[in-house]
Amino acid sequence: MPRSLPSSSRIRTAFRSVAVAALLGLASPVLAAGQITVGVGDNILGLDPTDLNDSVSLSASRLFFQGLYGFDRNLKLVPVLAERSEVNANSTEYTVHLRRDVKFHDGTPFDAAAVKLNYDRLRDPSNRLKRQSLLEALDRVEVVDAFTVRLILKAPSGVLLNYLAHTGASILSPKAIAQYGADISRHPVGTGPFVFASWTPDTLKASRNQQYWRQGLPRLDGVTIRSVPEGGARLALLRSGEAQFVFPLPPETVQIVERDERLAIDKTPSIVAQYVALNTTRKPFDDPRVRQALNYAIDKAAFIKVVYNGFGTPMDAPVAPGIAFYNKQGVWPYDPAKAKQLLAEAGYPNGFETEIWNFSNTLNNRASQFLQQQLAAVGVKVAVNPLEAGVATTRLWGAKTPEEAQVRMFFGSWAPSTGDADWALRPLLSSRSYPPALYNLAYFKDDAVDAALQKGLATADPAERKAAYDEVQKIVWEKAPWIFLSINTLVLGRDKRLVGLSQLPDTSVTYEEAELK
Repeated sequence: MPRSLPSSSRIRTAFRSVAVAALLGLASPVLAAGQITVGVGDNILGLDPTDLNDSVSLSASRLFFQGLYGFDRNLKLVPVLAERSEVNANSTEYTVHLRRDVKFHDGTPFDAAAVKLNYDRLRDPSNRLKRQSLLEALDRVEVVDAFTVRLILKAPSGVLLNYLAHTGASILSPKAIAQYGADISRHPVGTGPFVFASWTPDTLKASRNQQYWRQGLPRLDGVTIRSVPEGGARLALLRSGEAQFVFPLPPETVQIVERDERLAIDKTPSIVAQYVALNTTRKPFDDPRVRQALNYAIDKAAFIKVVYNGFGTPMDAPVAPGIAFYNKQGVWPYDPAKAKQLLAEAGYPNGFETEIWNFSNTLNNRASQFLQQQLAAVGVKVAVNPLEAGVATTRLWGAKTPEEAQVRMFFGSWAPSTGDADWALRPLLSSRSYPPALYNLAYFKDDAVDAALQKGLATADPAERKAAYDEVQKIVWEKAPWIFLSINTLVLGRDKRLVGLSQLPDTSVTYEEAELK
């Protein structure tokens, strides 16, 4: 998605002044009543949740938008714009009853017609929205009455409500959709607790929704989100009082924050998988022995210690333990000798040269450099190529076919925000999920995996779903289209005066009940 970036010199100058203030122990700036500033590790790329790939942008969009359902901080499904729902005996029809006391920020009433328009827009292939697959199971939407919709599915599904709870299935104002069209991503109008104020390349501002449907909320007057990719600069913002909340907190700075009596550390077990996608359509990664060798070549415990200061655990399955139908496979052991043996068997006794991409920020760059050093020990020479978010998005999702894809290795992460194995696996490993449609950057194709993923999606029977996802995880673990790395603990730093702010296991943040004491 095209966007302009702030000049690096301007950012450095601003951050240097903040750091100096922190070191000199200058007084924190006086806060406007109920205003907070948040520092995040990546740039916001857009504000239409139905057309976003990245967690930072999706999390920011939650200021403005809501769906029929959502999740609490334990990933338990909860109604939001829906009051309740009923499902028929074979799980092919969901009747959803809507709240009657809700309006969009522009005054448009929230009703069944708005839901139908949004869902029809999202699932229409011609709109090319990045979250279209969330509603892949949906055949049609029927308006029963002003505040009731019936969702008719193509096949039985026991997890439709989980998909409706994903931020990508949020409900936008029909009036705003008509008014702004393709530019809706810069004009967010929803039903959420905050109203859009402004957005420059590195700063998003939101103000209290005075007509919010939840009485007494939100408790803050406004939220500013600043994009601060450099970890030390985020820490400086927090320590100087320029920011009241930063994520991710550089893991090596946790003890510094803990010693500051004004600040607190929050740690959340996550469902975020850190991995390296290997382009299986390109040599040498078309040979599973090479891919297995790279898994043996990486010391996962050392990776977590060096990159994340120990805040995480090695991956032992293609999905995190917090995901429904997780099936433990066991950690790939660190065995450089085995790695060299497999490389020799595959025809690379002296290793090979390749390149790894990542979204450029402090932790991602550190991770790629660690992988570079470990792989060099088995003869694999890796050039590290950090990409700014806009460039990375173009390169990763600009390829229309596998033949056009330039990616060889990509260090990234995946937070399956439905809490279910389907969304943890299908967008990344189905042959129908190649970019630009979805996120299978390994361009992995396996007929048995494809069949099992479709079977798991097309049934509401828990036993059948478990069998399908057990099969997928076993095959993927053996064929290794990724280097399986870690499931990280989320670490954020905050001003102790800031309470009620919640971070979910998928990294998204809810500001609705946050307040400054």
